[in-house]
Amino acid sequence: MTESGNPMFDFSDADLKSALQRSLKATAIAGVVIAVVLAIAFGWQTGVLLLVGAAVSVTGIWEWQRLVAFINARLDNQRPSAGAGRVVAMFILRLILAGAALYLSLKYLNGSVYALIGGLGLAVLVLTIEAVRLIRS
Repeated sequence: MTESGNPMFDFSDADLKSALQRSLKATAIAGVVIAVVLAIAFGWQTGVLLLVGAAVSVTGIWEWQRLVAFINARLDNQRPSAGAGRVVAMFILRLILAGAALYLSLKYLNGSVYALIGGLGLAVLVLTIEAVRLIRS
């Protein structure tokens, strides 16, 4: 701990990377488990809608990991593993693919829209839990 006694000042890049990695895994696992439960309870289309939302959430966390790694490499005056153009292109491509997945799932699946919204919010929930866990430790 630092002299201030606040653990937030001891948060390193490695801590952020591991927190994002744990959140990525937890979001994927929670998405699959909840989707199976919803598919059994409310039909396969609702389960698939939650899976689509969870997949968008997982790819969002994954993209943030890449962006953080790129920014940290630039701040540390190191050569990033990917160029700025590639990072931006992948970010835009992921947004386009996520938008297409959301559009197609809403157009062709007649499940609950709330399941899709729940899948999209899953990353926020898992990241919040991870943040609280880190603050408390």
